[in-house]
Amino acid sequence: MNHDSLMTRAFPLPTKSKAGLYDVYPGSAFADTALTETIMPRKPPSSPKSPDLQLGRAVAWPDSPERAKLDRVPNPQKGTDYVARFTAPEFTALCPVTGQPDFAHLVIDYVPGSWLLESKSLKLYLASFRNHGAFHEDCTVAIGKRIVGAVKPKWLRIGGYWFPRGGIPIDVFWQTGAAPKGVWIPDQDVPSYRGRG
Repeated sequence: MNHDSLMTRAFPLPTKSKAGLYDVYPGSAFADTALTETIMPRKPPSSPKSPDLQLGRAVAWPDSPERAKLDRVPNPQKGTDYVARFTAPEFTALCPVTGQPDFAHLVIDYVPGSWLLESKSLKLYLASFRNHGAFHEDCTVAIGKRIVGAVKPKWLRIGGYWFPRGGIPIDVFWQTGAAPKGVWIPDQDVPSYRGRG
């Protein structure tokens, strides 16, 4: 027995409102609750896709950081200073000398200006480093500078917490300058290496 038939037997079918959402049927088990209950449609409404964004469409994985595209979208809260954080705990790149994989936990904090960094494009950009040879310091700083060039934030910092190679972990930190006054900047909370996880 499928889920739909169970719902049909347990409750009367909901009615569709003008907004395209499903309102709970007045005789259902939810009708007597103090809160207004709404059941969302099974298929989300379609939204117009920007031909410039990678979001919402199939795109090929970029084969290098230089070929990867970072997308930006308008910041709906551009009059408010706040911090947005991206965490990439499974970042990988290659050692430029040995070709061995290097692993890092990246934490990127930024105070947006007029633009937000679109997360799918960031995911694709970071994945493009998987076959890219660069030292830890170069990867970390280059990622920070590339994001700054794409979205022009009021402030950005990146912490690259690299797992040990040759018995030495390397942590790399870069930021654009002082954070805007009055903005709460949380700790990155990635401890010094003691078997990170």
